[in-house]
Amino acid sequence: MDLLWLRVAAVLYATASIAVFPAVLYRREGWRKSCVHLAGMGLFFHFISAVEMLVQAHRWMPVGIREVESLLGFAVVGLFFLAWWLYDAVSLGIFALPLTFFLVLAPSLGPDRYTFPSPGVRNGWLVIHIVALMLAYAALGFSMLASILYLAQERRLKRKLKFDPCAPPQPESRWTALDWMPPLDTLERVAVAMLEFGFPSMTIGLVIGSVLVQETSLGAAYFLDPKILAAFFSWGVYVLLLLARRVSGLRGRKAAYLTSAAFLLMLFVWITNLISHVHRFGAQ
Repeated sequence: MDLLWLRVAAVLYATASIAVFPAVLYRREGWRKSCVHLAGMGLFFHFISAVEMLVQAHRWMPVGIREVESLLGFAVVGLFFLAWWLYDAVSLGIFALPLTFFLVLAPSLGPDRYTFPSPGVRNGWLVIHIVALMLAYAALGFSMLASILYLAQERRLKRKLKFDPCAPPQPESRWTALDWMPPLDTLERVAVAMLEFGFPSMTIGLVIGSVLVQETSLGAAYFLDPKILAAFFSWGVYVLLLLARRVSGLRGRKAAYLTSAAFLLMLFVWITNLISHVHRFGAQ
């Protein structure tokens, strides 16, 4: 029964992870309450699962990577609720709840290596995994492009404001060729919209990848691979970009620099993953 309760907890953590983003990014009170309640129910079922697991095994310490990941996830969500109770810091859930879900995901699949019903099913999920991550990279690239155009348009408008109508005619400026660019507000909205589209795509890609990797020899120890850690780190950078844009109101030059740095980081992670043994799903 401990596996059943852990799976229930994983579903609740996943739902809470979805609810925490509109709660934090858009300050929606209804989503905030739903996030706390769902995560609280997940913590309850997770506690039942952990107790049953240890009692049935007649020990008080975890053994094996799956048990360690499960209890580590329990510790993470427990600390989140402590911070929420003391400081009302629901915003920490934007990192803590998805991390808990990823830690619980592999143990909830079962004690043994997970296998798909057929190669066709596995290949289908592999295609979705790749497409989702490619969409995330493309969206971040478009966001970076919109941010760069924002800088160019901003500089062009500032140059126009400095123009003196009483001065003699000047030769055609090199900025005239940029008259086709959209307004600053449009470029800003495009940059944010691309981030908001790419983030769920990347999250879906990482979730599916976490399941696919269970068929490899790495199994539940996928967090030990540096390239997997780099992928989750880039996901964290994506979250920081959204927070900076939506919560802190970061715009203009600083936003463009931050988006460019995040894109280069994700590009580096993608290149390194091409040579990772974890992504050779046919390997045993």
